[in-house]
Amino acid sequence: MDTAGTPRRRRPFEARPGVSALVAPDLATLTGPTRGVVELPISLCWQPNRAFDLASDYRRRALYQNVLREAGRYADLDTFLNRDVLLELWPRLVLPKGVRAAWERAHPELHVPLAAAA
Repeated sequence: MDTAGTPRRRRPFEARPGVSALVAPDLATLTGPTRGVVELPISLCWQPNRAFDLASDYRRRALYQNVLREAGRYADLDTFLNRDVLLELWPRLVLPKGVRAAWERAHPELHVPLAAAA
């Protein structure tokens, strides 16, 4: 609801209330690291420990989830995400519905049928 008590209309692809999901126009631009330790800026990760060891599946997924939810610039996506890693992790990422829908609409190759994801 807004300040007048009127229900607020949601945008179709929100990362969180009031913030639209940012989607890379071309997956080929996602040339981020595939190994090593990556430290995210505070704008993408608000936790005290912002270092993500890409050798750990859990930490790699956490990094991608943070960047996909919080990215405010295309440079964030291009710098921290890698196309091949994104394709591999996509079915296992826990994302807001709006983020998942926006990315899958722009990049149908990301869409995984429910039966295949199980």
